[in-house]
Amino acid sequence: MIEVKIHTESSKPDYNVKKEIVGFLFQHLENFGDAAADIEKAINYALKEYDSFGGFIITASENKELLGAVVVNRTGMQGYIPENILVYIATHKDFRGKGIGKMLMNETINKCQGNVALHVEPDNPARFLYEKVGFKTKYIEMRLLKNPS
Repeated sequence: MIEVKIHTESSKPDYNVKKEIVGFLFQHLENFGDAAADIEKAINYALKEYDSFGGFIITASENKELLGAVVVNRTGMQGYIPENILVYIATHKDFRGKGIGKMLMNETINKCQGNVALHVEPDNPARFLYEKVGFKTKYIEMRLLKNPS
């Protein structure tokens, strides 16, 4: 049976669990992910480890094995920007196509108060899941990278 946990400022995961979530996302986001340090920053933002609007993390596990994780940050920008940004979502590569991603998306949507935005690369197969649960393409994102790495 899959166990779902929601981590917030008031129910923070311990240090080892937080590191496990960072490592999981780093590994299972594959080429659509970020550096582990950046993933950890988003998690710390969600857990209000420093001054932020907070957010939450949802994990799905079975027999103590992490199968999926979501990180949502609150933007504090109600009205002109969605109140939440889904920063990361990943399903264990060996368990994809079994409904875990859809379950995590539905849990995330139910937990969010207000609208939700996310960024997805056009060739990311997860895009179809996002569309299936109701996300629409509203804008084309453009970025000016002042410090490209």
